[in-house]
Amino acid sequence: MAQATGSRDRAAKGGKVSELNIPLEKLLKASGGSIYKVTMLAAKRAMALADGEKSLIEKPTEKILGNALHEIRDGKIKAK
Repeated sequence: MAQATGSRDRAAKGGKVSELNIPLEKLLKASGGSIYKVTMLAAKRAMALADGEKSLIEKPTEKILGNALHEIRDGKIKAK
C-alpha cells in the first residue's frame, strides 16, 4: 500500500512548505457566509495581485493566493 505524500514529506526532503492556517470562519465573514463567494473573491484578488496590483497587507509574501487570503481575513477586501 502506497502512502500519501504530504507537506511533511516535502519538508523532510528539504522542500519549502508554506504555513497558511487561516480559519474558514474568519474568511466567511468577508463573504456573508458563502464559501463560493470567498473562493471567487480569493481567486479574483490573487489574479489581480499576479497582474501587478499592490498588496494591501503590510508584509506580503511570494505566495499570491496566501496574500489574497490574508487580505480577506484582515477585512481589507470583501465580497459584494
